[in-house]
Amino acid sequence: MFLCLLLGGMTVALTIGLLDVLTIHADTIAAQGKVSAGVDVALGLLLLALGALLATGRLHRRQRTPVPAGTGPPEKPEKKDNWAQRVLAEPRLGLAMLVGALIGLPGASYIAALHNPVAGKYSTATRVAAVVVFVIIDFLLIIIPFAFLELRPEATKALFRRAQDWLLGHALQLMAGGIALILGAYSPSAPWSA
Repeated sequence: MFLCLLLGGMTVALTIGLLDVLTIHADTIAAQGKVSAGVDVALGLLLLALGALLATGRLHRRQRTPVPAGTGPPEKPEKKDNWAQRVLAEPRLGLAMLVGALIGLPGASYIAALHNPVAGKYSTATRVAAVVVFVIIDFLLIIIPFAFLELRPEATKALFRRAQDWLLGHALQLMAGGIALILGAYSPSAPWSA
């Protein structure tokens, strides 16, 4: 499954990157305009309010109120698995390739990374190498766990379980910290946002 995910994602990313660098030459950074300060302030205030709500615990999902016994409709027999568990119960290589292809679609970091190969006066081999290296770096978060799962499967699974438990236990703090980092990075008064 990991291999299909990688194959689908890296194929799409390499194809789009090579097409852009070799034929289209779309330099989106040069064509990009600046956003007004008002939009920066409005977005910053919105993110600050969201971060404050998350940090204080006031933003949470609505809890369903339990239906008193005997007054509601008769209970349906419980399903053992939800639809996602049923779909993922057996390996579906086509689905993994599709998810990989969606992951491989270019994002902002990909477009920014292609700025130098597109705008610079580099040879074709250098441009192709730059795209390949960036795609490999872009997919390292999938390649590294895959390599560890192949080399040390039991230790890697145990590490993933511990990491997932820790992340679930600290989810609100991590979200609040991420929002604070975003606010700091995109703050209109930051020295790098001139």
